[in-house]
Amino acid sequence: MRVRSTIVVLVAVTAFYLVTIGWRGVVAVRSGDPAAVALGLALLVVPAIGAWALRRELRFGAATQRLGTQLAASGRWPDEELPVAPSGRPDRAAADALFESRQAEVTAAPTDWAAWFRLGLAYDDSRDRRRAREAMQRAIALHDQEHP
Repeated sequence: MRVRSTIVVLVAVTAFYLVTIGWRGVVAVRSGDPAAVALGLALLVVPAIGAWALRRELRFGAATQRLGTQLAASGRWPDEELPVAPSGRPDRAAADALFESRQAEVTAAPTDWAAWFRLGLAYDDSRDRRRAREAMQRAIALHDQEHP
């Protein structure tokens, strides 16, 4: 529940920021001064991009949560316990070995969304956030194709 509360607070703060910036853009455009109008129009672009990015992130988070819940309910959630370093992070060598086994799983079943999801978790354990996100996006796309 703590994660959801944090998300709600962050979304509220971001929304407040976007509305405030948007309002400043409207005020600048209404002033009629050519320089202020140009600045105001530029300021109106910021909330549009911010709202798009916020929506995209919320949809991604909801989709990964939905797939994770479905994976756990079907008994296919990975149950490996990775050893952790003193920092609390998974041991790098163990995470890399897990990643290699997950990559082999995806190679064997390239259209299995669950395999891609587990690969995304392994990438995340290996601290490769960019590839973790790509694998999760692939899992979401495959799941949506399978369950329209």
